[in-house]
Amino acid sequence: MSKKVLLATDKAFAPEAVSGIQKIFDEAGYELVKLENYTDKADLLKAVADADAMIIRSDKATAEVIAAAPKLKVIVRAGAGYDNIDLAAATARDICAMNTPGQNSNAVAELAIGMMLYVARNKFTKGIGSELRDKVLGIHAYGNVGRFVANIAKGFGMHIRAFDPYVPKAAMEAEGVYVCDTVEELYETSDYVSLHIPANAETTRSINKNLLFKMKNGAALINTARKEVVCEEGLKLMFAERPDFKYATDVAPDCHAELLETYGLRYHGTEKKMGAGTGEANINAGFAAARQIIAFFEKGDRTFQVNR
Repeated sequence: MSKKVLLATDKAFAPEAVSGIQKIFDEAGYELVKLENYTDKADLLKAVADADAMIIRSDKATAEVIAAAPKLKVIVRAGAGYDNIDLAAATARDICAMNTPGQNSNAVAELAIGMMLYVARNKFTKGIGSELRDKVLGIHAYGNVGRFVANIAKGFGMHIRAFDPYVPKAAMEAEGVYVCDTVEELYETSDYVSLHIPANAETTRSINKNLLFKMKNGAALINTARKEVVCEEGLKLMFAERPDFKYATDVAPDCHAELLETYGLRYHGTEKKMGAGTGEANINAGFAAARQIIAFFEKGDRTFQVNR
């Protein structure tokens, strides 16, 4: 019996990505059902009822959604972050939850560099800006995206530092990166800090007042990770007491309107997360998700499982 796969995307993939995903499943003999640009959760609950597998983007695979899908065996988040999947609920049902690490990395990295240029040039308004060349870039978490950011920044002539206790020091040094012993050292010595940490119990609100106030004079924080990792109370205090500080983020914090009105040129936040919002990233992540589902059913492949 062929497998039924639900492509549930309230923010649809690019047409080229959708057609490619369709082709992959057609060739495997799987049925693909598309639920795109939906606005009512009830539509998702109905669509997932007889699905064997599901691909999502920013959509939330909550406990309620999982409970509504008695046949579901695998959920793939087309992207790196997977905090929109209720892992406990999936695990309780023995559902394999996966992500597609690395597929969006270049898109996010280019956005991070673009944000650095944007704040360095005062959001492209008149006045004297600054250059990235010879500035120190601190990369907080040296995973797939962090590596791409480092490689692009080297082309600008930036000096790269990184802090990541989960990546061997020798591996980072082999790529020409100076490794900081502590996260405090990274923030104290960098002109730009680029955030790439996941949002979890350990990291949520971890970029707090104490860490922010260690940043160099004139430094900028670039966040293409998750808004939850930055403590908004500490951020607002930093803006109020450090007129030299700049912040660019994807996605905007809850205090977005306040920061934009009060601090103008020193702050930028996107309205909706756009790090993976390129045609190339759409295609890479979508195709990877489709192939992972087929490998799961045909070979028992759980390489990218995140709820082990």
